[in-house]
Amino acid sequence: MKYNFKGINAEELSFKHNRVRLEPNTKLDIKPQFARQVRKVNGNDKIVFIALSLKVESTESEPKPFDIHVTLVGTFEVEDLVAGSDEERDFLIDGTKILFPYLRAAVTNLTASAYVAPLNLPVIDGPIFPEDRDVYAFKAGGEELN
Repeated sequence: MKYNFKGINAEELSFKHNRVRLEPNTKLDIKPQFARQVRKVNGNDKIVFIALSLKVESTESEPKPFDIHVTLVGTFEVEDLVAGSDEERDFLIDGTKILFPYLRAAVTNLTASAYVAPLNLPVIDGPIFPEDRDVYAFKAGGEELN
């Protein structure tokens, strides 16, 4: 299976400032929620879209200084992708790893543009989603470990 990263676009970029009063030296636990969605073009199995999203929302029990929603969509051209195969899972993990730095940058830029302290997501050198971790634990650099 071969794939080419064709491009990326922003599907959603939203920021809402919440009027939350915080005591001095209060540490915030932002807890971003991540989601991934995979879409294919009807009639063209070679084009695959991976949407990677981040959401931070304030609640009464866990107030946050802002709400943020970011969804980026990467376009990939894929050859010989078999649905449900190990190669498909590897492609999803790789595609997510390709998109994540763009998501990090979009979140940082969006918060900085709103004139609040920029939210800097950590660098993640591995899978973000729990369903990918069991696959990744047995592989390193695309090669199976002995």
